Amino acid sequence: MNDIYQKLQDVFRDVFDDPDIVLTPETTASDIQGWDSQAHISLIVAAEEKFGIRFRTAELESLHNVSDFADLIRKKSTAG
Repeated sequence: MNDIYQKLQDVFRDVFDDPDIVLTPETTASDIQGWDSQAHISLIVAAEEKFGIRFRTAELESLHNVSDFADLIRKKSTAG
């Protein structure tokens, strides 16, 4: 799971152009400046590319924090 968090942190740093972002499982949109709906879409697309997976809209609606995002990535990565 640490590998997922590291790669996800890289995605966040790229999308927000901020090398100082440090993710925790509890990180939410309110914790990162500029994480709005547009940035959220960019995060999803970048994560899909980084991990080689595709998300369904219904899956994304259940995401409340970085832990939820990482869990979904893990499930989709191992399901393939």
